[in-house]
Amino acid sequence: MKNKPVSRIKTGCMIVALSFLFSVATLSTAAQKTAPEKLIIFHAGSLTIPFKQISKAFTEEYPQIAILREGAGSRTCARKITDLHKPCDIMASADYTVIDSLLIPEYADWNISFATNEMALMYRPDSAYAGEITSRNWPEILLRKDVEYGHSNPNVDPCGYRSQLTWQLAEKYYNSPGLYKALQQGCPLKNIRPKETDLIALLQSGELDYLFIYRSICEQHKAPCLLLPDEINLRSDRMASYYSQAQVEITGKTPGSTLKKTGKPMVYGITINKTAPNPEAAALFINFLTGPQGRAIMAKYGQPPLWPVRISGDSTKLPKILLHLQPENSSDRQ
Repeated sequence: MKNKPVSRIKTGCMIVALSFLFSVATLSTAAQKTAPEKLIIFHAGSLTIPFKQISKAFTEEYPQIAILREGAGSRTCARKITDLHKPCDIMASADYTVIDSLLIPEYADWNISFATNEMALMYRPDSAYAGEITSRNWPEILLRKDVEYGHSNPNVDPCGYRSQLTWQLAEKYYNSPGLYKALQQGCPLKNIRPKETDLIALLQSGELDYLFIYRSICEQHKAPCLLLPDEINLRSDRMASYYSQAQVEITGKTPGSTLKKTGKPMVYGITINKTAPNPEAAALFINFLTGPQGRAIMAKYGQPPLWPVRISGDSTKLPKILLHLQPENSSDRQ
């Protein structure tokens, strides 16, 4: 009889312990069910600010999805997928041809061109000769010995090779033989960084006077900028034939190979990685980006949306929610 109380105590303890474990397991399962889905986006550095705002608006509508964004040079973003095989749902490039040439068909099926931009020259109010520079004399100003200017790396960032294309076109437009080579020689390696946004700190600190960069970034940072003629700013569709006179060579798809980049109007592209961990959420995001709210945010931050969008690659493999973007289904477009 003396052992019964002890048995009751042990039994009671076991019941309490089991109840505790059951509660923990239940809470853990509930937490897993309510944990937000992850959506991983690799994007061009120039998309950092608009994509931050679009992500905020998107998660207000889809609170169950948590967006993880990584900004870098567009070619660097592509290499993270092709060489490093990092998990990625969406890749958004400042140059749609990066997706066409580096990702399709092995890593992506299709490519949606969704926004535009243009080259400009960013500076500070106290940059050397800021009070004198114009759209006509900027080459002469930049080549003065006491002026420092920079651009991003052409091998990793479209803004870098677009800078070179702009310089080549400027040589033709201003009828100034040798200008392209002179501008190259006047820009030392220390003034070249992986992506265009890396250079802003150098400009702000006074190490650079001028920076070749996208107009949208100038507007987003409320920085003074010199707008360039349409003949050289890579903005205008009607100047496409003129732009094609310029061509630069950059590193290719495999080590030791090269690619030729020909001047063309500036267009951004976006796709879903074939091995995307969350393709459904990725399709929802692209649908939001190309919808009225996403287009309004892109325009607000200086990157005019391309509408209707253009699709390259295999459009038959578009997610169902994006099929309305195809030309034959675009009767509602403005």
